[in-house]
Amino acid sequence: MDHLRTFVVWMLCGAWLVTGACWAAERPYTDGSVWTATFVRVKPGMGNTYLRDLASSWKQVMDEARKQQLIVSYKILGGDPGNRNDWNLILLVESKNWAAFDGADDKFDALVEKLVGSETKQTEMMVKRSDVREILGSRNLQEIILR
Repeated sequence: MDHLRTFVVWMLCGAWLVTGACWAAERPYTDGSVWTATFVRVKPGMGNTYLRDLASSWKQVMDEARKQQLIVSYKILGGDPGNRNDWNLILLVESKNWAAFDGADDKFDALVEKLVGSETKQTEMMVKRSDVREILGSRNLQEIILR
């Protein structure tokens, strides 16, 4: 009987420790939406040209993607570059969560083809844009919402 009591006491202590560890492991935040950030360096004197181009095609695609609930929102942020090799414009696209990326490529391809044109026309537009800007990279980031 003494061994049983010792066993029960140890099990209760173990359960208490596990419960305490679970409470300690609770995150001080919740996961928010996922943002795709594209870092762009617009060539000197070409800012308005590039923004006009974005307003005529990129905005149209983003608005339709929002209507179809492929994205939550989008934004463009501009600022001074940190050095001559840095970005001066960020294109931000907000998705509901990571699952929103599943199958999104096919949906966006169809949307862009409908609104912008064939793959050949899209390639011509990308080549034209390379005269006014350079894409430095992109990242997918998840928003963190503090509790």
